[in-house]
Amino acid sequence: MTIKKKPLILITNDDGINAKGIEELTISLKGLGEIVVFAPDGPRSGSSCAITSMEPIRCKLVDKKENLTLYKCTGTPADCIKLAINEILENRPDLVVAGINHGGNMSISVQYSGTMGAAAEGCVLGIPSVGISLMDCDENADFNESGRLGCELVQWILKEGLPHGTYLNLNIPVGKKIKGIKVCRQADGRWTNEYKVSKDAHDETVYWLSGNFKNNQPIHPDNDTLALDNGYASLVPCKIDVTDYVFLETLKQMI
Repeated sequence: MTIKKKPLILITNDDGINAKGIEELTISLKGLGEIVVFAPDGPRSGSSCAITSMEPIRCKLVDKKENLTLYKCTGTPADCIKLAINEILENRPDLVVAGINHGGNMSISVQYSGTMGAAAEGCVLGIPSVGISLMDCDENADFNESGRLGCELVQWILKEGLPHGTYLNLNIPVGKKIKGIKVCRQADGRWTNEYKVSKDAHDETVYWLSGNFKNNQPIHPDNDTLALDNGYASLVPCKIDVTDYVFLETLKQMI
């Protein structure tokens, strides 16, 4: 009789190992396999795919129990995935899950997000990967629905897998009951009025990142921001390969 090995799920985030979102994600995925949490020791929001190259990275075992091991790391979310897979874990993960992020990572925010940077790093290393985000920045946000939907998606990925070079971006709106998951395209838009200007204690000008999101025209009806606005979770497939294949052939003729 062959005993089927439990899948190994590697979890990280960009809000830090003590954030409620990663704790709720870990609870939601409990029972699906062996879980290793390897997360930054503090907030790393907005770090995208940044890696640490000018100083050493340190990691520390926080806790170990049956089917759950926790590490904290001084690096970025991408560092966490890279270090865990290359040096710390004895076995290769079957899945990388980043989140649950405090705040949305829809549209252009996927480019800035440390959560999605970790998912991208998992994809680069050839492992099915997904980032999960809740459209609520409150540190005590209700993660019940995002945990439920995230668990459903993880089960699907473990069964079906993902194409090489593709990772997933799941965003969940605020609410007690979400209408469902819509497969979407990334909205074409950007942040405007991106800074608030104020003075510090020395009367020097400082700039706080802020802003409002604006969709560019034309607005496609199947984009992720519209799905979220209408009470659906949005699921966008993302690719590591950023080559513009349409313009590639034109460019060959021009150069």
